Amino acid sequence: MAETPELTWSAQYQLSSIRSQGLPGDKILLPPSALEALLSASANLAAETARRDLPAYDPYNSSTYSAYRRAESEYQDHRHQLPHPLTFRLVNPENGRIVYAGIREFSAEEGQAVLSPFLQDALGLRLEGGGSSKAQTSSSADAIDGDLNGNVDSTVTVHVKQLPKGVFVKLRPLEPGYDPEDWKALLEQHLRQNYTTLTNGEVLVVPGGRATGGKKEEFRFLVDGFKPETDGICIVDTDLEVDIEALNEEQARETLKKIAAKLTKAPGTEQGSSPGGELDIFKPQTGQVLPGEYVDYEMPSWDRSQTLEFELTAEDDGEDLDLLVSPLSATQRAKPRIDEYKFADIDGRPTKRIRLEPTNVELEGVEALQVAVHAFSQNEATDVAGGGVSKTEAENDESRPRQFTLRAHHPHPDEKMQGIDEDETDVAPNEGDVKCKNCGQWVPQRTLMLHENFCLRNNVLCPKGCGQIFQKRSPEFEQHWHCPHDEAYGNSARARQKHEALLHPIEVLRCAECGTQETFPNMPALAHHRTTTCPAKLILCRFCHLVVPQEGDPDGTNAEALLSGMTPHELADGARTTECHLCNKIVRLRDMASHLKNHDLDRFSRPTPHPCRNLTCGRTLDVCSRSGDTRAGSRMGQGSGNDIGLCSACFGPLYVSMHDPDGKALRRRIERRYLQQLVTGCGKPWCRNEFCKMGRKNLGLEGNNSITTKDALPMIRPFLRGLERGEVGTPLHFCVDEKSQSQRALAGMLAAEE
Repeated sequence: MAETPELTWSAQYQLSSIRSQGLPGDKILLPPSALEALLSASANLAAETARRDLPAYDPYNSSTYSAYRRAESEYQDHRHQLPHPLTFRLVNPENGRIVYAGIREFSAEEGQAVLSPFLQDALGLRLEGGGSSKAQTSSSADAIDGDLNGNVDSTVTVHVKQLPKGVFVKLRPLEPGYDPEDWKALLEQHLRQNYTTLTNGEVLVVPGGRATGGKKEEFRFLVDGFKPETDGICIVDTDLEVDIEALNEEQARETLKKIAAKLTKAPGTEQGSSPGGELDIFKPQTGQVLPGEYVDYEMPSWDRSQTLEFELTAEDDGEDLDLLVSPLSATQRAKPRIDEYKFADIDGRPTKRIRLEPTNVELEGVEALQVAVHAFSQNEATDVAGGGVSKTEAENDESRPRQFTLRAHHPHPDEKMQGIDEDETDVAPNEGDVKCKNCGQWVPQRTLMLHENFCLRNNVLCPKGCGQIFQKRSPEFEQHWHCPHDEAYGNSARARQKHEALLHPIEVLRCAECGTQETFPNMPALAHHRTTTCPAKLILCRFCHLVVPQEGDPDGTNAEALLSGMTPHELADGARTTECHLCNKIVRLRDMASHLKNHDLDRFSRPTPHPCRNLTCGRTLDVCSRSGDTRAGSRMGQGSGNDIGLCSACFGPLYVSMHDPDGKALRRRIERRYLQQLVTGCGKPWCRNEFCKMGRKNLGLEGNNSITTKDALPMIRPFLRGLERGEVGTPLHFCVDEKSQSQRALAGMLAAEE
């Protein structure tokens, strides 16, 4: 039997870089005319397939007629069907490079195709300026709309190509030392979300999570072989076996060395950072942290009505230690990092403090407080802010852990934060003391001349007004600095380098997690973006109950999301519907809260239900509906049917079909019911009726003497007299079923609590 013909189609398009940065993996955008051409080619292929192997038409042969009918039906079924998934073969006509791709949308401009940065690199297409699209993405967003190769006529040839399902792929790391926690989960998530095909010989870039030092990891692999052995495979709807193998033996040895070195400095080891843990207000935590890494703590409980203060004290100068705090709530799930935090103290003081007032809006609905101790790395400073510290000195300093002590406590309401709210005073501590004009110390009047001679000869006051006193020709005085842009100052080149790297970087900062066009002048501004409007900020969705990015457009705020108080992800996820358990209406999840509030308002406006006159009965006269309507039974003709205030269940045994306009016969039946209960009882073991022999026995009221008819008549006479006079407030006491009796007792307890 002949092989099934494949769909064939090709076209040449000019390359457009508009919107290319938003395309992940191997995705492309084609114009709508390409979809029309593909459907036409699919119809022609379906017609060719249907006509294949058909016998010559014989109008006198019923079998040939049936064969043609089947072919027509097959043609109608397949003429508008495209292969799934739809894959393409892209060719750069200038250099002959080939790569396979999957389709994202048919929404490009006519005559143009939009390629992802990965495909542009694979085809050797360069953005204006000579850099690859990936490099341009990280360096400047202005290249998004730039021309390719400086020539608007750059073209790419697109062929439709149906690829076989892959069952095996070999990946070779391009750098030694890759050691993520779970390769399987990392590759599954990245490939499933971003790729339809894999091309042999191309470089696959897999972004990882944050490393120990807080940096974003990136893994680069060379795709080196498939099964089946082809140039490209489809990885959709298939089980793909992945083999990760080193490029050579030297790289394998280097990887093992890096993993071993990483294990020696793993959290919890003697040379590594402390493992962190739980923080409370009763016990301070001591530990150490390597430069560029974090030690994370979590504080689950504290007195939320009092002020909370975190204090970080370093054993050495502590200039490169930072204290970061972020709340753990539904809208903030990420641990605090130097570029993502809510509260921080990154000054050069040896003691860092953060004070949180109970009225702080960021503490509303928090589950816990996440605290991180960060040691700033000189390598990071060198990368961002330039020189100031030699490379050798920085490398030697990187291996030394910074010792610290972290404490959380509730300060006294009158206690002020040291170094911030302290007020200088001119009151002498002792009588006869005088303040030195040079160093500001209080000295006795009799020794002032000797002190000033020594002080002026050896000490110098900072001329910039920070109030610090230094010894002349000391290293601290020589390295003392003041920032020309703000009021910061310090006593070492390392502190100045850290300050400039965080608050005055050489280049503007950009968010690496989203495609915002906004730039940030310093690290606190970037951290504010990462914890507010960044689409990559992690939240706990109130509808799907998963930790997901909040999504949205950081450059264009969603008005509906602002008004509803939801994130863009919750706004989209809340569009799903569910059934209200009270009224059985279909309501959107995001509208369910306001819908239930309407039920509450309706409940508060309902008339008070009329309870049964029988004190042991838990029913109402008007029969409440499932939705809570207290008058539903009366409107539907299911009321009590009597005027003495008994529900239908209690009035049923007293009902007689006879004319009784004055109610005398009814009162006699009630009297007989009372006498029967008091003399003989109902015989129910659960009865708690005080006017029943069995109930009095269960309550311990009967004692050794049983009630006779003579004793019972005076007990029931007040109730009968109330019935005769028509007094609604006179109660009745009839035995009921166990459920109704329990409901009445429960209602009484709830009323007593209120």
